[in-house]
Amino acid sequence: MINGGEKNIGEMTVLVTGGSRGIGAKIAERFAAVGMNIVIHYSKSHEAANEVARRCMELGAKVYTVSADLRNKDDIARMKARLEDHGLYPDILVNNAGIAKYGMLADVTEDDWDEVMDVNLKGVFLCSQAFIPYMVSQKYGRIINVSSIWGISGASCEVVYSAAKGGVNAFTKALAKELAPSGVTVNAVAPGAVQTDMMSSFSEEEIRQLEEEIPAGRLATAEEISSLVYFLALPESGYITGQIISPNGGWIT
Repeated sequence: MINGGEKNIGEMTVLVTGGSRGIGAKIAERFAAVGMNIVIHYSKSHEAANEVARRCMELGAKVYTVSADLRNKDDIARMKARLEDHGLYPDILVNNAGIAKYGMLADVTEDDWDEVMDVNLKGVFLCSQAFIPYMVSQKYGRIINVSSIWGISGASCEVVYSAAKGGVNAFTKALAKELAPSGVTVNAVAPGAVQTDMMSSFSEEEIRQLEEEIPAGRLATAEEISSLVYFLALPESGYITGQIISPNGGWIT
């Protein structure tokens, strides 16, 4: 329980950005399994978000879907207002939404740079800034940023994505120090290769070669990543903050 026993985990609200697919969808379902109030944010995938919401409701959770452009502060403010109109004040914020662009840096346009930075890094900043006040007011909160192994080590042909996720990692460490006195933890989960649609551009041979590089011999499942995110959201994780935890099968140590 938190705040003198006022709220247990089943009464909490979690907002998952980019919750309509992939890791975000599994995170939403993991929290739904304990009866939390689930807010699934999506950008354009209305039908996909509704399908995730249906699965969450089947697990017994109350679910709300909301669309917003995370690059736009006014859009996030409108999203926050809509949630408050429904009595939803996130105790847990999972900044999961992200995009990637592959290719040589020489071919990256300024628009490419801006889009990746705005979604992956600016969106984390704007969402955190919007929802921190409530967490601070109740002296409890969890912010979990979904980063990437490439934010730690960097990746060829993913320079912009690596830079954005590296920024997320630094943001995580700094904000954790700022919010620790208020009972709010900030951590990042930085997965290695995960079996999601973001891997759809890889051929079977490329996947096989990738698996050979990973000591565990396989890609992670989205369920494994969601379980780690869930642990970091628990009251019992309150002494863990400012950490970049990378579930990557021993790929990078």
